[in-house]
Amino acid sequence: MSSRIDELVSRMTWDEKLGQLQIVFRPNPDDAAALVRRGIGSTFWPPSAAATNALQRVAAEETRLGIPLLVGLDVIHGQRTIGPIPLSQAAAFDPGLVRELAHLAAREARSGGVTWTFSPMADVSRDPRWGRVSEGFGEDPLLTSLLVAAMVEGYQGDDLSAPDAIAATAKHFVGYGAGEGGRDYNGADLSERALRTVHLPPFDAAVRAGAASVMAAFTSVSGIPMHAHRRLLTDLLKGEWGFGGVVVGDAEGVANLVPHGVARDVPDAVRQSYDAGLDIEMGGAPLSLTADDLAPGRLDPARIDDAVRRVLRLKEALGLFENPYVDPAAEITAPDAASRALVRAAAARGSVLLQNDGVLPLVDPRSVLLTGPYATSTDHLGAWVQFFGAHAGTVADDLRARRPDLDLIVEEGADFLSLDDTGIAAAAEAARHVEIAVVLAGEPSALSGEAASRSDLALPGRQEDLIRAVAATGTPTVVMLVTGRPLVVAGWIDHVAAAVVVWHGGTEAPAAIVDLLLGEAEPAGRLPMSFPRSVGQVPIHYAHENTGRPATTGGTLTVEHHDVGLHGPGNVEDKYTSKYLDLPLGPRFAFGHGSGYARFAHEAPRVSTSIFSAEGPRDETVLTVEIEVRNVSNRRGDEVVQVFARDVVATVTQPVRRLIGFARQTVDAGATATVTIPVRRECLALWRDGWVVEPGAFELHVGGSLDATQVVMIAAE
Repeated sequence: MSSRIDELVSRMTWDEKLGQLQIVFRPNPDDAAALVRRGIGSTFWPPSAAATNALQRVAAEETRLGIPLLVGLDVIHGQRTIGPIPLSQAAAFDPGLVRELAHLAAREARSGGVTWTFSPMADVSRDPRWGRVSEGFGEDPLLTSLLVAAMVEGYQGDDLSAPDAIAATAKHFVGYGAGEGGRDYNGADLSERALRTVHLPPFDAAVRAGAASVMAAFTSVSGIPMHAHRRLLTDLLKGEWGFGGVVVGDAEGVANLVPHGVARDVPDAVRQSYDAGLDIEMGGAPLSLTADDLAPGRLDPARIDDAVRRVLRLKEALGLFENPYVDPAAEITAPDAASRALVRAAAARGSVLLQNDGVLPLVDPRSVLLTGPYATSTDHLGAWVQFFGAHAGTVADDLRARRPDLDLIVEEGADFLSLDDTGIAAAAEAARHVEIAVVLAGEPSALSGEAASRSDLALPGRQEDLIRAVAATGTPTVVMLVTGRPLVVAGWIDHVAAAVVVWHGGTEAPAAIVDLLLGEAEPAGRLPMSFPRSVGQVPIHYAHENTGRPATTGGTLTVEHHDVGLHGPGNVEDKYTSKYLDLPLGPRFAFGHGSGYARFAHEAPRVSTSIFSAEGPRDETVLTVEIEVRNVSNRRGDEVVQVFARDVVATVTQPVRRLIGFARQTVDAGATATVTIPVRRECLALWRDGWVVEPGAFELHVGGSLDATQVVMIAAE
């Protein structure tokens, strides 16, 4: 503890301490200045460097102790230059890219005086009905953990006081992605094993990466709202894990304890939250209370002092005591060429080729139809960018500018949400007169993000009718799917020649989509979340348990086939097994599915050792997997090698497969590359009142997707 913090805490009045533990949700500038004069220690961005400096000046010159402000902002996937949504970043299977995008966002945000972001979202999400899946990294704990750590590192760098660093917040602690029915703010009834094996690992990774803060979730976990969950906020996070940073509440999450039914009133909610381990309340609940409500007799002075020290330590680490101001002349207010190039490459890198009969990439096309709402829409940015003045262009304009020789026909065909079908006939007629029809379909950004849960995962409006009508003309039809979540594609996927998931790709999404169409970039990402066959399957994920009666096709397939689920309907005569009578097994497209325009062949995988010690440090590399990957196509491309494990016999039921490592490798046409993937001991452990690797056999499944793996046997002893 620094002498500065000791000295400040010794001088602070009770009210000054409480002021440091509050951030008011998006006040207007006049109200913000008044709140700072009252002693509020954190604020949301004003929003400009000059306005931020003005507020910092109020804190420095018009308060008794001159303590600088934390300035927070929801910088989720960019501020001035908007990158692809995090779910798209996850599809790239590239931690380095995530780190680079976070660093870009930090540099732009800090230039305007932002010092604290409420990102990354570390929630594992297995229900695509939940709108906030767009903000996270998908259904897999390992992929999410690695990308959360990379994002923390990108935001914070090596020195939080640097002019290109901001404090990261791992959210929403914990279980927010498991809300019942995929509905936002809903509760989750989670066992200790589910918490430890699925939902906590990404937060553990964030803490190990040095995350400056953690945000409590809106949800309740097994009956206890997280803003009052002392066992998880204090005993586990701060005690067991040794987290020394700040725990911040979500917007009005403390006051929400009253409708949750666990607090009598707001004073009781405030007391419970601080006692549980909250350090900063977001929403201003304490401002509505009397001095008696917040007296030392009602709040534990030692707990309040601990929270104040955590807040002051963060401000000190950010260098705010020495320099609370930023240079307005150096504020970044718009993208530059380098930032545009980065997010353009990232948007393409996270795109996933669902299927392709060879029509993509378009080779010197002479005539093309663009139809669907995203042909001319600029709504490519995704959720959480409404405050920044960012914008994107259109696919039609970009393709027209890049290929002025092309006979390009543009027909809207269908709107995002409207049930009007009058434009479909015109689009279908136009399709009859071109070589290629490209349908740019999807859900608008407003259907993703917070408070955007959906009960129906089909394309909204009449877009499916548009796709089928265009494809029925016989013209080769490509669908570019712009979305913030996995969708049900059963109504149209079998009618089209090719389909690419391009997500909400950010500032340069239209250019990236054209890059993909023309073959100037590879859609070689992999799905970070499974695409269900029907909403009735949800939640569905690849790492499910096998059950005692696993379904098979015709009674002959193995558990691996059941896991992948790409083999058609189960045998209805095999009735007493775990399946739906009216659906094929598994999702339509499983986690890890995808390919690129380049094609690859894999040699037999090798392991550095087939026997490893069950005992030892959790993060120790116990073996490496090595595989030769040969590019058998005539173009340079990327392969994503994935390694999954199955614990053959364990004392508690285990997933049929779980991801334990991956690597993305670029390989020249005709060339061969050796891909090496380390495997850490913790990736082979199970939770049984603690993490343990049990002696016995493991299957390693190595390949470019779940349905194309080779098996290597290893064992722990």
